[in-house]
Amino acid sequence: MLISTAHAQTAATTDPTGGLMQLLPIILMFVVLYFLMIRPQMKRTKEHKALIEALAKGDEIVTGGGIAGRITKVSENFIGLEIANAVEIQVQKQAVTLLLPKGTLKAL
Repeated sequence: MLISTAHAQTAATTDPTGGLMQLLPIILMFVVLYFLMIRPQMKRTKEHKALIEALAKGDEIVTGGGIAGRITKVSENFIGLEIANAVEIQVQKQAVTLLLPKGTLKAL
């Protein structure tokens, strides 16, 4: 009557990759983000953890605040740090940023 017969049309411009090309830039962005930011941070964290676990009495270190000293005692979470003759402070192990070669503090 008023409605004519509809004929099915075939899609002439179908994407054979199924839309993968549209997702490719986003996937590439995440891969670059992983290699430039996440992986190096994980490496630094692993190295710092190894440094903290290897601390021993007599090691010369520098803290995050720039205090240099010699370790006098090591406990689970804190270390005793001698910064001058008969001057010892307690510092968290996580504050240690650098392990100095032996004899460095004598040169200062």
